[in-house]
Amino acid sequence: MKGKRHELTDAAWERIAPLLPPDPRRGQRWREHRTVLNGILWKLSTGVPWRDVPARYGPWQTLHARLLRWQRDGTWGRVLTHVQQQSDAVGELVWEVSVDSSVVRAHQHAAGGKGGTPSRRSAAAGVGSRPSSTSRARAEAGRWRCA
Repeated sequence: MKGKRHELTDAAWERIAPLLPPDPRRGQRWREHRTVLNGILWKLSTGVPWRDVPARYGPWQTLHARLLRWQRDGTWGRVLTHVQQQSDAVGELVWEVSVDSSVVRAHQHAAGGKGGTPSRRSAAAGVGSRPSSTSRARAEAGRWRCA
């Protein structure tokens, strides 16, 4: 297979294939592991949502379900450990740690409270409009009149 970006090379597939589980005894045959693994790697490399994975890798639900199954049964961890050990042994893996010490703080008035901006009536909106139930005249009178 010609090397495509975000896909396994033939040499990498030869090393990983024995670590993957066989097809289940019951039910339908699984989609080919290499195609599914390439789809998972493409998704993880690009960071797109599952629904945006190209159709050439199969349905996104298949990729997602297989990744979850492999994570639960420990297959994904074994593959990752094996790849890291092999890459580290030949010097392809660079162990680099990046630490960011920046701190972002919110303003003291940003904590709690109702979100959004308060709505305010402009003075122009009040001109020529019907007075509200708490108009200035009634507020100054200090009492409500019942009709």
